[in-house]
Amino acid sequence: MRFLTAILATWAAAASGALAQAGRPHDGGIGLQRSVTSMMDGITHFHTFVLIIITAITLIVLALLIYVIFRFRAKANPEPSKFSHNTLVEVIWTGIPVLILFVIAIPSFRLLYHNDVIPESEMTIKVTGYQWYWGYEYPDQEIGEYLSNMIPDEEIDEAAGQVRLLSVDYPMVIPVDTTVRVQVTAADVIHSFAMPSFGNKIDAIPGRLNETWINARETGVYYGQCSELCGQFHAFMPIEIHVVPQDVFEQWSAAVAEDPDSGNAILAEFQSAQRDTRMAAR
Repeated sequence: MRFLTAILATWAAAASGALAQAGRPHDGGIGLQRSVTSMMDGITHFHTFVLIIITAITLIVLALLIYVIFRFRAKANPEPSKFSHNTLVEVIWTGIPVLILFVIAIPSFRLLYHNDVIPESEMTIKVTGYQWYWGYEYPDQEIGEYLSNMIPDEEIDEAAGQVRLLSVDYPMVIPVDTTVRVQVTAADVIHSFAMPSFGNKIDAIPGRLNETWINARETGVYYGQCSELCGQFHAFMPIEIHVVPQDVFEQWSAAVAEDPDSGNAILAEFQSAQRDTRMAAR
């Protein structure tokens, strides 16, 4: 047990760097991105729970193999046993895996239900996948579809917080602590809308409307990507979502309905103020 605890502690320490920063991958990260939704909380907890079970099984099987190698080697057993069955052993190696699967199934079904059943939403966003960019539409705010393309490498502004291969020209924006229904489809081939920090991954299929939901509890900029092999430029259609306070979202939605660039200016002003606040806190 002490050995198992030491292994898990080492893994947790190594993964802490990856969990320190939400919304994006970073150098040296080996764990899941830090969760900012209840959906991702459940996924992270289930991942850790199954990891503990798998680690225990691996160590027990290893111990049994070592025991068998030394206990039943030819030198220690010059006369091999003649029996071919052991009822107790067969019951044990059948019953224990069944119990383990039952223990895993209970939180698994609970998590699937939590992720699949959409709570009462406060707003809806329609997401459409194209080759190779995304389109966002806000019917509740009467914002028609606008297109979101990846910013080319030569135009990346690191001082403004932009990230190579992840930042886009017109991001998706949602208010913090708000349940958002996300309807996902595609216009050409199958895409997949995936946001690691939110725990979302849902296919965008032409002619079909799939649904998921988001309720982010922290403001910030979060990144995802299309995770379905959709063609030549599959690797270049990232997702950028800004989670902002309700008042900023209202300003943005009013502005972007008239001019997407005006909406970007509001986001840039808010993110600049956030960076200044973080720097001052240091």
